[in-house]
Amino acid sequence: MSSESVDSESKVSGNQANIPAHIRRELEIDDGDKLRWQIEDDGTLRVRVVQQRSGTFSDFDGYDGDQETTVESEHDAWGVDTE
Repeated sequence: MSSESVDSESKVSGNQANIPAHIRRELEIDDGDKLRWQIEDDGTLRVRVVQQRSGTFSDFDGYDGDQETTVESEHDAWGVDTE
């Protein structure tokens, strides 16, 4: 057993656990964000927050141009050009 102090605890209910409010605030975790779980070789659990509002398309508000596109005829299911 570790001698580290406990900052917060959560009770598991129905295979779900709540993240304490002060941790959500500190890490700026919001609805839609994802948690990536990793178990280290020593048994330590590492959780990484992947925030939905950050990344490549975080500032993208959609296409606002005049030209219509037909993605189904121009690309296959994988997004590869069909021509």
